[in-house]
Amino acid sequence: MITPSLPPSPIEVPEVKLFRALLMQVGLVRRVMTPYFRRFGISGAQWAVLRALARAHRDGLEGLKGSEIGDRLLIRPPSVTGVLDRLEREKLVQRLPSQADRRMKLVSLTTQGRELVEQLEAGHAGHIQQVFAGLSAQEQMELRTLIDKLNQHLTQLADQVEKSTS
Repeated sequence: MITPSLPPSPIEVPEVKLFRALLMQVGLVRRVMTPYFRRFGISGAQWAVLRALARAHRDGLEGLKGSEIGDRLLIRPPSVTGVLDRLEREKLVQRLPSQADRRMKLVSLTTQGRELVEQLEAGHAGHIQQVFAGLSAQEQMELRTLIDKLNQHLTQLADQVEKSTS
């Protein structure tokens, strides 16, 4: 008996395969980076917050509000609060009243936090180079161009979704 050929499953279209491949890469990068951060006693999310605070400090800012950290990292306020609570318990960040508006709390790095950022930054670039060592310099530039293009599209799409749901 001959079985009729079926149309491809909706989950087998090229875009879905690409989406799964992208998610797999994110998972693999996490698997490579998690042990690196663990050596310093932090998580990837904690590193992202510490790095954002270090950049703000270098830009001459007194600190950042929790919501500003969330905006910079594209994460939701409850997640920011949890990460900040853990970093504060480890004495890597502090929440202090703003000089401009004492009602507002700003988050900044402690001395211990700045020292940890400096330690991490010393080896971070080399670790990231290992992540991308499987691609030539030209392929890395092409990937960056494609990621930038996808980022622009996704930013517009996210803005549209937010407008339609608010």
